[in-house]
Amino acid sequence: MNRLFGKAKDKEPPPNLTDCIANVDSRAESIDKKISRLDAELVKYKDQMKKMREGPAKNMVKQKAMRVLKQKKMYESQRDNLSQQSFNMEQANFATQQLKDTKVTIDAMKLGVKEMKQQYKKVSIDDIENVQDELEDMLDQANEVQEALGRSYGMPEVDDDELEAELDALGDEIALDEDCSYLDDAVKTPTVPTKEPGADSLPAGEHGVLVDEFGLPKIPAS
Repeated sequence: MNRLFGKAKDKEPPPNLTDCIANVDSRAESIDKKISRLDAELVKYKDQMKKMREGPAKNMVKQKAMRVLKQKKMYESQRDNLSQQSFNMEQANFATQQLKDTKVTIDAMKLGVKEMKQQYKKVSIDDIENVQDELEDMLDQANEVQEALGRSYGMPEVDDDELEAELDALGDEIALDEDCSYLDDAVKTPTVPTKEPGADSLPAGEHGVLVDEFGLPKIPAS
């Protein structure tokens, strides 16, 4: 069958902006090389014209330089056109890629919302409230247990009024204990005598020795 009707050609892939941009940039670089060669040729003609006198020979060189300059202008116009095309395609490629990224982001967000809805179906507000109530009851029971363990035994029953009266009296006793004015009297007590009474009035002998009432030398106290 293929021999009779021929084999169908494979469809070529659609044009790709990235490939088109690379192709246009390659053409622009080729034109830049041609412009560089023309610039070198123009420099050579200009140097020749500087060394030549006015005349037919110089005019011939000038005509060649003018022709080369026109070619350079044509190539520069083509290069600028290709550069503009490359820029436009790059802008289109950027916008296309941005739209693709946006679509991916939206799809991811949709998937996230879908998963959140599925997870919310597994969660019940009533179950959460029941757990909170049970937790509160357990904490109350724990507090009751602690209070029961901290209960006092054998404490006498005392009236609150009696406790307040005793507390006020205790404050007065503390104030009295803190009063140190009784120590002032102790500070004012007379000092202990260092001499026997009447020792200052005893007469002294002829050598300055103290004597008693009988004129005998005074025996010092041990």
